[in-house]
Amino acid sequence: MIKTLVPFAAALALALSGASASAATAKGVNQAPPPAPYKAVSSLVKLPDFIPGMGQLFVDPATLPAGPFLAYDHDGKLVSTTYMVPLSLMTPSMNLHDLLSPGGNVDHVDMMYNAGHPGVAEPHVHIVLWHVPAAQESRVAK
Repeated sequence: MIKTLVPFAAALALALSGASASAATAKGVNQAPPPAPYKAVSSLVKLPDFIPGMGQLFVDPATLPAGPFLAYDHDGKLVSTTYMVPLSLMTPSMNLHDLLSPGGNVDHVDMMYNAGHPGVAEPHVHIVLWHVPAAQESRVAK
């Protein structure tokens, strides 16, 4: 689904700008489904509605492939915000500080390599901003 990397670069630049989410924005995305322009990822690419380990994902299509992707548990509660950064765009000088967090406060962060999947076919890094404590990540495990 990567049409061009220009929208990714613009979305990443905005995300990395250090701007913070407003309280109104955070409140609006705490329960699935989030408001427009977010759409279920499963409606955009061939992925299941709920992905074990990630949850039910929603994204503003204009920010693909980087995201942010909002992830919800089976009860529709926000658990994390994920960015998917293609390796081809990563540089030693890339600033990954202060990623936007539409869901509000971040408890902890995980980063992991992904070889590619529908929606982001090229190898990339998932940067997961968890809004719940590590002990509650199991809410999206299955």
